[in-house]
Amino acid sequence: MLIFAARLATMNWSKIFNIKSNTDFEQISLEIYAHQYLNNKVYQEFCDYLNKTPDKVQNLIQIPFLPIEFFKSKKVVSTKDTPKILFTSSGTTGSSTSTHYVSDIALYEESYLKAFDYFYGDIKEYCVLALLPSYLEREGSSLIYMADDLIKKSKHPESGFYLNDIELLVEKLITLDKKDSKIILIGVSFALLDIAEKYQLSLKNTLVMETGGMKGRRKEMIREALHEILKKGFGVQEIHSEYGMTELLSQAYSNGNGIFNSPPWMQILVRDTEDALTYQTNGKTGGINVIDLANVNSCSFIATQDLGKKFNDGSFEILGRFDHSDIRGCNLMVF
Repeated sequence: MLIFAARLATMNWSKIFNIKSNTDFEQISLEIYAHQYLNNKVYQEFCDYLNKTPDKVQNLIQIPFLPIEFFKSKKVVSTKDTPKILFTSSGTTGSSTSTHYVSDIALYEESYLKAFDYFYGDIKEYCVLALLPSYLEREGSSLIYMADDLIKKSKHPESGFYLNDIELLVEKLITLDKKDSKIILIGVSFALLDIAEKYQLSLKNTLVMETGGMKGRRKEMIREALHEILKKGFGVQEIHSEYGMTELLSQAYSNGNGIFNSPPWMQILVRDTEDALTYQTNGKTGGINVIDLANVNSCSFIATQDLGKKFNDGSFEILGRFDHSDIRGCNLMVF
């Protein structure tokens, strides 16, 4: 075990971004599971409680998933390195918030930059406009960190954040869209609705991406209703979505219809809602378990409070949340 632990300690984890197959994914997942069992006290105690020690875990399905609530009350880390940044969830009034202790910010940057390139191509081809008022109004948002870096790396002179100046944003959208510029508008749902209900746009070169959640500003809506209003207001064929959260360093994306795809270093499993240690077959609804290999320094195996289903091609759909769980994070729609 000591030799194995020493080998894991010197592992070059950047290989997670070179995964080519499900075999690669499972092998690296097992290595990271063993690493986190040995180096993450919170996760180790949880695995021991379930009697899921490394000698008993031989495949992906046997790896334990840490309930996401642990990030609210515990320091979930798998390294002795000092955290470089703390990402915190927004929470709702009176609710507790999650904290993600990030010791290697370069892993996060590599994850979201490679994922963006994987799904959308070179960031330098886009003008990035970010309409994220609820996130800009607080500190510790991982989404703001990502959006800010995407804005900078786009190197487009018109890229930037918008807080409350909706009129200026709309004018810029219309002007840039007419110039055939490739635009990506990343927005929180309630702010995008403010535009869609006030204006009637007809954008031809703009990709509208909602990050979900009303943040207490509006009544929550089902995705289909939200997207129909946004499509009509912005004059676009589809509304894109991002699925991510404070506790993760990777994101999945949807280019329409609410169907998400993950980058090669991220996968989901769907657990039975009555028995968290068993899994649903593809196409059946259950709780979402996320494997995020970029989370090597915290926990890569997280049982979320989201409900959804997975399809045969690995894509998935988010349908809502478990009852009595608080609303926070990105794209957490409720019925």
